[in-house]
Amino acid sequence: MMNIADTANPNQEFDLNGNKESHYLLLTPGPLTTSKPVREAMMLDWCTWDEEYKSITEAIRDQIVQLAQARPETYTAVLMQGSGTFAVESVIGSAIPQNGKLLIGANGAYGDRMAQIASTLGIEHVVMTESHVDPLSPAKLKRCLEEHEEITHVAFVHGETTSGMLNPLKELCEVAKLHDCTLIVDAMSTFGGIPIEVEALDIDYIVSSSNKCLQGVPGFGYVVAKRSSMERIAGYARSLSLDLYDQWHTMETSGGKWRYTSPTHTVHALSVALKELQQEGGIEARYERYTSNHQVLVEGMKELGFMPVLPPEQQGPIITSFHYPKVEGREFVFSTFYEGMKKEGFVIYPGKLTEADTFRVGTIGHVFPEDMKRFIQAVSRVMES
Repeated sequence: MMNIADTANPNQEFDLNGNKESHYLLLTPGPLTTSKPVREAMMLDWCTWDEEYKSITEAIRDQIVQLAQARPETYTAVLMQGSGTFAVESVIGSAIPQNGKLLIGANGAYGDRMAQIASTLGIEHVVMTESHVDPLSPAKLKRCLEEHEEITHVAFVHGETTSGMLNPLKELCEVAKLHDCTLIVDAMSTFGGIPIEVEALDIDYIVSSSNKCLQGVPGFGYVVAKRSSMERIAGYARSLSLDLYDQWHTMETSGGKWRYTSPTHTVHALSVALKELQQEGGIEARYERYTSNHQVLVEGMKELGFMPVLPPEQQGPIITSFHYPKVEGREFVFSTFYEGMKKEGFVIYPGKLTEADTFRVGTIGHVFPEDMKRFIQAVSRVMES
């Protein structure tokens, strides 16, 4: 079988008559462009009670623990229906006891969303806020934990796609653990695309989604958790459908059965996507490809007058924020630029920063350096039109 990374333009597909199919690439942080085999996997219907289907669920759980670089006797994985936010809420709402207190590090929209979840669920919490263009500070986290000795849990986002920021994972984990806090990491847009040694970092719960760097499609999230942490949270949940412990316990004791109707087509698609990840060479190889995509993007955009918002040492290879360019003689209008790029076959994201006029371009998914070169050429044509 051909390695998917070896093809010159793997996103050029043809219909049954040999005509080139026209559809845009999603240069976004998820949902993202997927391979044809992943999409074709959704053409079959599955029964949620069937033993073969349950075995697919169990295989996915086992593989995710392996990708976390964790031992199965120490760590486990639980799948949760819904978007990535559903999975994050299942952890926050299930892992913190009534007398617990949460500290949330927030330097973007997804840290802010954690705080919104905690407020909605009535969980006592404090928020350590940074600017959207500044990384979370381990020193500031240390001071906050010293000032609030009652804190029991710490949560933050690893790759904050508001800006493209990579927060300092290792250093933040070390500070949280020095203060004996249970650690929750939202790795929604990094798990599977950037190597993370979950067990070595002593993370209690790390969360991601099927439609991110594993290159599946939307439908469910997943949590890699310490078995010891899972075993002590029975009865903590503030929700029936998002009860993380009950979902895990059911999967553990029933051979991969989901409590309620599962996204069967999405599950099967992810099983194919995981095979593709293995064929590509694992997370290290995927990280190299994403990094190459990012390098091609940034170098090409700079030549066209688009400057990145973040400095290289803070920027991850997932999504990049660019300032609006200065165009002589006319105003840069993002909506016009967006429509022009869509006609060229590429969909990008508007900016989320409040401090500046920006837009974002993702470099993850079934996308390759050759695609990014075509993107740069398309940007040049749109800007000249």
